[in-house]
Amino acid sequence: MSRAGEISLKEALDRLVNAYKLKPKLNEAKLTERWEHIVGKMIEKHTRNLYLKNSKLYIKLDSAVIKQELMYQRTSIIDKVNAELGGKYVDEIIFL
Repeated sequence: MSRAGEISLKEALDRLVNAYKLKPKLNEAKLTERWEHIVGKMIEKHTRNLYLKNSKLYIKLDSAVIKQELMYQRTSIIDKVNAELGGKYVDEIIFL
């Protein structure tokens, strides 16, 4: 039974995340953690850095061959990333 003015822990955390604008960093951390699941072990092994900024996913790879292959799979990767994050957070991928 809740009292007047009380909120659930989930609601309090959601308010905290929104107030401090932490959602993009939380999404980036989740993406980094789940990257191998999204693209596979081999591609994850050649990924040097990835980060989100302004609905763009920046990916740094150490292999030109893999970079070229992933360029053909951009749409599929965007769909998988957005599904993993539970919303439309990525519109474009930029390979570095």
